Amino acid sequence: MRFLDFTDQVVLVTGASSGIGAAAAVGFAETGATVALHYHHNETGVQHTLNAVNTAGGTGSIHQADLADPESAGTLVDAVLAKHGRIDVLLNNAGDLVKRSPVGEVPDEEFHRIMDVNLTSVFAMSRRILPVFRAQQGGSIINVTSIAGRNGGGGGSVVYATSKGAVSTFTRGLAKELAAEGIRVNAIAPGLITTPFHERHTPPEQMKTLVGTIPMGRAGTPHECVGTILFLASPAMSGYVTGQIIEVNGGQLMP
Repeated sequence: MRFLDFTDQVVLVTGASSGIGAAAAVGFAETGATVALHYHHNETGVQHTLNAVNTAGGTGSIHQADLADPESAGTLVDAVLAKHGRIDVLLNNAGDLVKRSPVGEVPDEEFHRIMDVNLTSVFAMSRRILPVFRAQQGGSIINVTSIAGRNGGGGGSVVYATSKGAVSTFTRGLAKELAAEGIRVNAIAPGLITTPFHERHTPPEQMKTLVGTIPMGRAGTPHECVGTILFLASPAMSGYVTGQIIEVNGGQLMP
């Protein structure tokens, strides 16, 4: 038995332009999957991911949507189904801190944008994928939450941490709701990972401070998240695993 064999399966990865989403897309391609790559505005990045998918021996397609708008989830899923005919795994990776701000300085529109990008997108995509998985009699949803959902986040990221904590709760609740239907729902919770996310939002001094809290003494890489994602997606490896949040953080948090 090949435990990591996604031949003839279609994986939809949201936020596939860079970072964890891009690395996961290539990982799925290396194990035989067809990968549908979602992006919001970084078209250059997602094209680079598609090239990497092709180099890895896989096939893929590119799909644009602003998942902060819940109606776009339906459009995205419909486009992937029209292109590939099925979806077997949904990786809800799209998200962003948007902006670091103390709570007292967060305007309403910024609060709602952060919640929509990180939480509404996961809810809307999961809701839309359910009839697909039910018709196929199974499927796997993997959400990307964060260490921030447990520890409240670094400076200026309370709203982001709140949204990720909600994603973790949503993961557990949805897993209970769907377990009897053969649909598994799990999540990974990355810690400090070197991605464009931190290039945009975390100054060097703050990064240095954060690294100092990690027993392994360094930040992780997007590729170090891929194995956990593939494990959760594989029925052969994790068919009895649902409702779990797996920490990938170099020992920074040991719940």
